Amino acid sequence: MNRLDGKTALLSGAARGIGGETAKLMAQAGAKIVIGDLLDERGRQTVAEIEAAGGSARYVHLDVTSESDWTGAIETATSQFGKLDILVNNAGVFTGKGIEEVTMEDWNRLVAVNMTGVFLGTRMAIPALREAAKSSEHGSAIVNLASIAGIVGSQMDPLYSMTKGGVTLFTKSAALEFGRKGYRIRVNSIHPGVIQTDMGEQVFQARARRVGTNDTAPVRQAVTDTVPWGRLGVPMDIAKGIVFLASDDAGYMNGAGLIVDGGITAA
Repeated sequence: MNRLDGKTALLSGAARGIGGETAKLMAQAGAKIVIGDLLDERGRQTVAEIEAAGGSARYVHLDVTSESDWTGAIETATSQFGKLDILVNNAGVFTGKGIEEVTMEDWNRLVAVNMTGVFLGTRMAIPALREAAKSSEHGSAIVNLASIAGIVGSQMDPLYSMTKGGVTLFTKSAALEFGRKGYRIRVNSIHPGVIQTDMGEQVFQARARRVGTNDTAPVRQAVTDTVPWGRLGVPMDIAKGIVFLASDDAGYMNGAGLIVDGGITAA
């Protein structure tokens, strides 16, 4: 199940973390992969790992706030692999600052990556996704990385929450617009809880600083204690959800949000 045989996927921010695990899992499921990121060496390493396992992948330098970079990434997908079936808007940043502490520079970067990047990736990929959808029973797919912070408020990270809330509603609105236009491009979002990645570690560090310490162990344990399932998430937990949403198994899911948080938002 969740097979991606014959499909081509472009993932932003996929050199490592959730994006990296998703790229590897998609390749195992049969997709050809284009990894876009700013971390060139790490991105090429992930491509090498995919190819060593028998998959097909390419790396492109991708600043998600740059139209020309998106054009180049999409061109790589269509020229190297013939088409583009799947877009995963994964790239994101986190500030760890409250409303009163954040600078305009911090805010502008947060919006540029977390919101403008998703918008640009979606807009620039429409022609290729629409073309690929013509020959697919279930059309093409976009998966946007949101967060549980885009569903419920966050007393610790209100600005990050604001951007992810924007991604959540953009996902629904894009699904409705593409449906109205007959593009056959499904658009869904995935909403991770706290995941053990570099960004997850930034969350722990920011929360530790707010209580006047550099020791993240108590913060990590406190967060873990809020998870009904009893552990923090790992990148593969989210990668499996993304692969599902991108696959034909989710062919009737559109404008939906898949929550993968160990039960945090169930309370």
